Amino acid sequence: MLIQNRIGLMEVLQNTGPVSRVVLAILLVFSVWSWGVILSKFLLFRKVDAESQTFWRIFRKAKNLSEVETACETLRFTPLVPVFNSGAPIAARDGAKVSAVGRAMQRAASSQLSALERHMTVLATTASAAPYVGLFGTVVGVLTSFLQLSAAESSSLKAVGPGIAEALLATAFGLFAAIPAVVAYNQFVQRLRGIGGQLDDLQSEMIGIVEGDE
Repeated sequence: MLIQNRIGLMEVLQNTGPVSRVVLAILLVFSVWSWGVILSKFLLFRKVDAESQTFWRIFRKAKNLSEVETACETLRFTPLVPVFNSGAPIAARDGAKVSAVGRAMQRAASSQLSALERHMTVLATTASAAPYVGLFGTVVGVLTSFLQLSAAESSSLKAVGPGIAEALLATAFGLFAAIPAVVAYNQFVQRLRGIGGQLDDLQSEMIGIVEGDE
């Protein structure tokens, strides 16, 4: 039974009309593109999480800012390091002002978050557009099937079945492309919020250090 279902699906794909083929090709591009972003972001955030934990261990144990800066030179992925480096030279100066440290770190944090958000629009676009592209293919397929049925001398489920199957296939492909994009987008947004919270905590820690030296 399973082999028969697979053969039937292949036959439907082979016999799709030009509109359905264009729709399926668009959905395939969306799916491949979004999966590429999902995998790259997953690996990136995993490295960011690991290096962020290392940074906080170094930051808590270090005796001064220069020691933190030296120990973190090998950390390339966590945004905590460039944000720290943007404020550390200012904080180390005599008579450093809290406002100057805060502004420098805030600018660096915004830049780092923007870099981490890069290509997230691909997931958002896939999640929102793919179901509608699939629905368009379904509507066109159903309309074509009924037009052919009305022109046929005899009507039967066997005559209209392949067209309906072709139409519903577009919806299935649209959901197949959209669902992983929605799940991944929500997960990555949560991770970005967590990273943003860590950057705020770092800024507060640095401001506390400056205020303690005043």
